Amino acid sequence: MAVPDFQSMMLPFLKVINDGDEHIVSEIRDLLAHFLNITNEERKELLPSGKMARYDNRIAWCQIYLARAGLIERTERGKYRITERGRNVLNDNPPNINIKYLKQFPEFLAFQNLSKQAEKQILSKEEESGHTPQEILESSYQTLNIELAQEILDQVKKCSPKFFENLVIDLLISMGYGGSRRDAGQAIGQSGDSGIDGIIKEDKLGLDIVYVQAKRWENAVGRPDVQKFAGSLDGQRAKKGILITTSYFSQEAKNYVNVIEKKIVLIDGENLVQLMIDHNVGVTEVSTYIVKKMDIDYFNE
Repeated sequence: MAVPDFQSMMLPFLKVINDGDEHIVSEIRDLLAHFLNITNEERKELLPSGKMARYDNRIAWCQIYLARAGLIERTERGKYRITERGRNVLNDNPPNINIKYLKQFPEFLAFQNLSKQAEKQILSKEEESGHTPQEILESSYQTLNIELAQEILDQVKKCSPKFFENLVIDLLISMGYGGSRRDAGQAIGQSGDSGIDGIIKEDKLGLDIVYVQAKRWENAVGRPDVQKFAGSLDGQRAKKGILITTSYFSQEAKNYVNVIEKKIVLIDGENLVQLMIDHNVGVTEVSTYIVKKMDIDYFNE
């Protein structure tokens, strides 16, 4: 049989991992192929980009949507397990599971709201007819980026303080700060309170310094926290600071940094992962598509 679309694979996906054990992705691929009678040749069929198998791509999207609906959980990198909600869904014996079915779960609706416009353009044939192919391509790219950003943020929140320390160092160096990695590592080496604190060069020559504080928080970072950080700059003889959090800043905190003399940049979780994507930290390029248009000047005689 041909490889089913990813929505048709959602229910079989849940069924093959219904034992409650952890399953690595490669194992799930094998179990699902056997369940659906998909041949090795069909599993090797590539996407138009030629860089990923269509079968693997559709399983990846199954994982994304089922996880966003809370039917499966990622226990660690590359490992998944069915949740209690997932088992309850199977006990209800639905004829199929698709995007419409998943909309009953609030977590999935919250995820959809993040990319509502892009989702509509991709999934609704009626709306697709009103957009150009380039618009649909760009909205697809946006949806992929939104999911990638959320996946990275989830992973960052799970990492150890030491790993988070190295992540921030890698990001700042990729952005042009800190001089060498050795310099940055020496400047930012004191972990504590689920974060890092230290001084880093603003440029490779060290003409100015920036005080950096990074916290893996869940709740909002308020004005008192930012005021405390601003006060710590005096002790470091720094006039510039970067405050990074995996959560978000209150409006009072944002207003405060706009009225003080010191220059403090606030980077919340959403901006953090976007910077990681933009500067290729913790991400790998999968596909590159070049869109071309006709050069009308070439044909002018």
